[in-house]
Amino acid sequence: MPTLHKPAIYLPEHIITLEETLDLAKKNFKDNPNLEKSIELITNTGVKKRHIIQPIELATLHPGFGYRNAVFEYQSKRLVPNVIEEALSHADITAKDVSAIIYVSCSGFLMPSLTAWLVNKMGFPLQTVQIPIAQLGCAAGGSAINRAHDFILAHPGSNVLIVSCEFCSLSYQPTDGDIGSLLSDGLFGDAITAAVVTSRAGNGLELQRNSSYLIPNTDEWIRYAVKDTGFHFRLDKRVPGTMAPLAPVMAELASTHHWQIDSLDYYIIHAGGPRILDDLCKYLGVQREKFSYSRDTLVNCGNIASSVVFEAYRRMHEDSIFKSDQRGIIAGFGPGIIAEMNLSQWRSAEISRLTA
Repeated sequence: MPTLHKPAIYLPEHIITLEETLDLAKKNFKDNPNLEKSIELITNTGVKKRHIIQPIELATLHPGFGYRNAVFEYQSKRLVPNVIEEALSHADITAKDVSAIIYVSCSGFLMPSLTAWLVNKMGFPLQTVQIPIAQLGCAAGGSAINRAHDFILAHPGSNVLIVSCEFCSLSYQPTDGDIGSLLSDGLFGDAITAAVVTSRAGNGLELQRNSSYLIPNTDEWIRYAVKDTGFHFRLDKRVPGTMAPLAPVMAELASTHHWQIDSLDYYIIHAGGPRILDDLCKYLGVQREKFSYSRDTLVNCGNIASSVVFEAYRRMHEDSIFKSDQRGIIAGFGPGIIAEMNLSQWRSAEISRLTA
């Protein structure tokens, strides 16, 4: 069965704290009638700090969409290779062992995809299948895991590299003063993550069953308005309520695999905000502490879009919380509104050798 190995992460050196975020909002939007409500919402996210790719003095400027996209290209090419090398080492493979690269991002645009540059730069086989995913937003992390799962089932013996590069701060819009935009200014952070899915077993999550689901008639609730100035994030106030229809879908996926959604051993959940996590706990019937790693990611990194599920899993892996054969679910949510879900089971290297 395909195995998701320990991810690698890069968090930019520039940090903005909650206090600095609130000070900036008060300074830049002091006459905005939405300021007071936005400050309340930002404070309630629980985000204490975020990492951003540029110093805050540059991040809050807007020299143009072209310039920002050039920053995205330069920084991704500068930083992604080292994250990939670490992820490959975690899976004990090299670039030449990779059959496909799934590259996800919702915060910059390159054509050809960064995958083509990576093949040339890092020595991946020229036959490497390139699968860029650009428009699934925060759900793209879960989608990348699912597509890697599918690829390996279709191509036994293959290995898939997943790369998530999210520089959300490059979408800051200094003239957008609606509540959704102000909230996103205090919620999103930047990160690069990478992880390998192999055909062979090892210390990792054995991917067993995946599924996707779209909530009908919600495609306008999370979106970009693409203008001359770039990506303008639009967030409908109804988004936090979407866990009510998604929880039964997650429960149904578990039941088709003869598992119970409320009695799994671990939950790797996209941390879109505290209400998303709180509501999902309630509707799934699980204890709050079951989502502790997702919550910690939100607190210490903010919403890092498609990278959230990889960072939460990475810290769970590092803390050695998994025991052999434990069962769990990975779930990412994003524009559409969609859910990308995968049921998985922990396999240790020792057990894998005994059952091989």
